Amino acid sequence: MEENEIPELKAQIPEWAVIEIDGIKRIERKFKFKNFKEALEFTNRVGELAEAEDHHPALLTEWGSVTVTWWTHSVGGLHRNDFIMAARTDEIYR
Repeated sequence: MEENEIPELKAQIPEWAVIEIDGIKRIERKFKFKNFKEALEFTNRVGELAEAEDHHPALLTEWGSVTVTWWTHSVGGLHRNDFIMAARTDEIYR
């Protein structure tokens, strides 16, 4: 993915942040829930999506929140598919 493509794709998922960890760009969003049970159910649904697509995010499940981070390991950064998966994660949250 070219650097100039990121802002255009990011505009389609405005609640996500582009971050960089260890020199690798990623997209990340923290989702809020009423309790741990709801957070865990969301985590499991995102996990099912990840398995179905064979593309796996980092998931941090805590009481009342889940942080989801997408990036593509094989390219060492962001790929168009990460933005698609982020949009699909938003759909699960709705």
